[in-house]
Amino acid sequence: MSWTYATLLALLTVLFALSWSPEASSAAVPGSTGSTKDPQGPLKRVFMKQADASNFFRRRNRRGVKSQDELDAEQRQILAADERKREFHEEKRNEFESYAEEEHDEQNERSRESTEQWREFHYDGMHPAYEYNRHST
Repeated sequence: MSWTYATLLALLTVLFALSWSPEASSAAVPGSTGSTKDPQGPLKRVFMKQADASNFFRRRNRRGVKSQDELDAEQRQILAADERKREFHEEKRNEFESYAEEEHDEQNERSRESTEQWREFHYDGMHPAYEYNRHST
């Protein structure tokens, strides 16, 4: 029973807080005393006069066509971005090529060392070491 009492108390508190908030008066149905032509409070910030609205769209239409300077500036920005991308990818490609070359050299070195160790282990002393592969027994 205590949880229903707590829920009822919470709902009443929320209802009381909403009824005293400033948004509650703007969301309420207007009475016959207020004038509908001159909005008050938050409505004044949302709506604008018809002349201002038409001027807003007229200004936007004028801005629809870009000047040559704006087009040139945009083109320079695009070219600069392309150049930065090209330099970035070239640097990454060079890094990868140097990494691949180092990896290849290390692999060759490991293979050479492994081959030398195999030759030293299997050398029988009868033939010169460099001819071992030709005279295998």
